[in-house]
Amino acid sequence: MGKVAVVFPGQGSQYVGMGLELAESIPVARQTMEEADRILGFSISRLCFEGPEEELVRTENTQPALLAVSVAALRALQEEGFAPDGAAGHSLGEYAALVAAGAVDFADALRTVRLRGRLMEAAVPKGRGTMAAILGLEDGVVESLCAQAEGVVAPAAYNAPGQVVVAGETGAVLALLERAKEAGARKVQQLNVSGPFHSPLLKGAGAELAKHLAGVPVSPPSIPVYANVTARPVRDPEEIKANLAEQVYAPVRWTETVRNLIADGFDTFVEVGPGRVLSGLIKRIDKSAALFNVESPGTLDAWKKAGNGG
Repeated sequence: MGKVAVVFPGQGSQYVGMGLELAESIPVARQTMEEADRILGFSISRLCFEGPEEELVRTENTQPALLAVSVAALRALQEEGFAPDGAAGHSLGEYAALVAAGAVDFADALRTVRLRGRLMEAAVPKGRGTMAAILGLEDGVVESLCAQAEGVVAPAAYNAPGQVVVAGETGAVLALLERAKEAGARKVQQLNVSGPFHSPLLKGAGAELAKHLAGVPVSPPSIPVYANVTARPVRDPEEIKANLAEQVYAPVRWTETVRNLIADGFDTFVEVGPGRVLSGLIKRIDKSAALFNVESPGTLDAWKKAGNGG
């Protein structure tokens, strides 16, 4: 058996009720959610467990909510002897990966992603920017279409072969979708998001986040953490901070990240936190990868029954 990577989902994986079963049955998960409430100064746990959805999907709430539930699930796994060999996260999930590697304290990560969410949401006036998924075109074709577009539009996430998310000015994105269909895209879909995340329009938000990150203690990770911006493991704390700031307006290189993990000997991926989005993407990148998802007592038991744990 090769190495085991822990991976953490990003925005879009949230749902009302996430983390509830885990907190009800596993003390360390409940304590983690209570800890998050204290750190943030309001009940993020109630928002995760009960909603309302319109509050949960606000970016400034979604980001700390997903981080809290992901770390709660991670700690439940760690109690069972889980010790991954490497980590990665999709966008926001990179913060959970850094917590898992002991590079960033949970409290610092929570406060940072709360601010990150506010900065990202405020960066572009509502309605001026958007994101969209393009399925069935090669990365290079999408890049070429973006380069030819009038207005700001750029790749925001390389999620899997034939699946690229773009972001930018609303008019430019919508026009690009028409050209993508003409170029043979199997499907195009505008996403229900509050802004053009991971696009050049968020450079100002990245600069503001960098100022905050300058004061956040970061340690060298205890295991390799593959950064979204480079798709490579980063050890230097200052480089980690620079990557986190750039990540706000640079594309998420998820396809490349997973391929690099596999090339480095990782063959098992444990998606920790809400949903199975990353598991689906990883399966599209490499069908031979062994995949687990842990977000509830049932999925934790399934992981243990597969011969994992202490």
